[in-house]
Amino acid sequence: RHTNITAESMKSLNIPKGVRRVLFRTLNTDRGLMWKAAGDMSYVGFTEDGAQWLVDNTDIKLVGIDYISVAAFDHLISAHVAFFKNADIILVEALKLDNVKTGLYMLHCLPLRLVGSEGSPIRCILIK
Repeated sequence: RHTNITAESMKSLNIPKGVRRVLFRTLNTDRGLMWKAAGDMSYVGFTEDGAQWLVDNTDIKLVGIDYISVAAFDHLISAHVAFFKNADIILVEALKLDNVKTGLYMLHCLPLRLVGSEGSPIRCILIK
């Protein structure tokens, strides 16, 4: 929660095979970064090796995080490239997870249909 998401931290989570969607509630939420007007480049995100470990060692197809990028600022390009090499993985950024506790949820993401676009604003709904 308090450091960038590295391969070592991914291993320590012991995510079971078969888990297909994971949301990361990090220090970003505790610091209220999604509510600040200015960007903060010290946010928590994936390092290149953390992203690559997730791609290589899990069945995860959706990764969500609580700030403007899944990739840590110092790994902005390399972590995204690790994810984008696997076209099956969907990245969901800028989640507001303030009142979300660790647990199992049903996740529904409702995107706008934007023809010719590579991404879209979405509204995500968690159901306990």
